[in-house]
Amino acid sequence: MHHRPTSISTQGVWAYMAVALVLQMTSGSPTQRTQPLLTHHLTKRSFFDIQCKGVYDKSIFARLDRICEDCYNLFRETNLHSSCRKNCFTTDYFKGCLEALQLTDEMEQVQTWIKQLHGAEPGV
Repeated sequence: MHHRPTSISTQGVWAYMAVALVLQMTSGSPTQRTQPLLTHHLTKRSFFDIQCKGVYDKSIFARLDRICEDCYNLFRETNLHSSCRKNCFTTDYFKGCLEALQLTDEMEQVQTWIKQLHGAEPGV
């Protein structure tokens, strides 16, 4: 069985995510750190709450949100889900989640979706 070597960029993303998670875990009060991930809705209000200013499409919004949910489920850091969604899926956390979930081959499609929801060219 032939294994593909791990790229340096993937290792860098993992290191970045680990550092970011440690920083999040050590910041804030103990109450904030132990709160469970609150349920969220894929409503139009939630769309605007995360600074999306483009065209609301529930199925696209749900697909991008699912990336953040999967990333949260991988790392189990309370603030990761909201950090991933922040600014309409245009943060470094979202980029890190794409890397961590090995979804970089879908980057072009994801950028198209973000552009539609965000209302501008994404920086992904």
